[in-house]
Amino acid sequence: MRIIFMGSPDFAVPTLQALVDAAHEVVCVYTQPPRPGGRRGKELTKTPVHQRASDLGIEVRHPKSLKSAEEQEAFAALDADVAVVAAYGLILPQAILDAPKHGCLNVHASILPHWRGAAPIHRAVMAGDPVTGITIMQMEAGLDTGPMLATARTPIENKTTGELTEELAEIGAQLMVGTLIDFGVLHPMEQDDAEATYAAKIDKSEARIDWDRPAQEVVRHIHGLSPFPGAWFELGDTRVKLLRAEMVEGSGNPGEVLDDRLAIACKEGAIRPLELQRAGKPKMDLDTFLRGNAVDNGTVLS
Repeated sequence: MRIIFMGSPDFAVPTLQALVDAAHEVVCVYTQPPRPGGRRGKELTKTPVHQRASDLGIEVRHPKSLKSAEEQEAFAALDADVAVVAAYGLILPQAILDAPKHGCLNVHASILPHWRGAAPIHRAVMAGDPVTGITIMQMEAGLDTGPMLATARTPIENKTTGELTEELAEIGAQLMVGTLIDFGVLHPMEQDDAEATYAAKIDKSEARIDWDRPAQEVVRHIHGLSPFPGAWFELGDTRVKLLRAEMVEGSGNPGEVLDDRLAIACKEGAIRPLELQRAGKPKMDLDTFLRGNAVDNGTVLS
């Protein structure tokens, strides 16, 4: 097929690569514009998709918007059979959705209609869902409301959002390739709007750990926000992110350190950090953290 690919973050890279490996003709890649980044925060940094497309020798476009008639005409002029979209980051106007012969197909990281929206992986982990997956969807004007063409599932278990994102990226890549092979015989299934849930974008204000919650919810919160933005607490004047934790036996006042292995009391039960990160430092395991950060029993973390 003659394909336009639209994506930006690491999640989208495996799908782009899989399309190329499957010998589809990717005629152009659309992605978010380069933004300030790098060690000093000033160098313009290309998206992961932009970088991979450049390595593959594919034309890259990065308009700030697709609303203008000029951009829409340039898109339509590519004469694509289909557009494949994976975490692109811009709303597609109807003229863009209608331009390819077979429309636009989206790789969405949930089992729709659950977790429509910007942060489906984070929200599934934080909610304690046992299973998540990928849906290949025919895009329409609504937010992740289009007919479903294919789904694949995977257990969440004790995975962080970062781990699950990598896994789902690979699942999505293969599912999209298979969907394109079977495209002519697939029967789109309409979503049941009554079953829909919304995955709101993660706000940094959500990241502070609330110890006045059951331990199970605290662990889900930590894993759901790992690695970004990272759930955190304050140790003295230092902000510490927790990137992985486990539930342990113990009880005390919420936020109270219960032993010399940093078990921390929650409203019900306790958790023990397994991976931590001080501000401006690399992540470290618990033993490494404790060697440089003595925390007395009875300390109440905020």
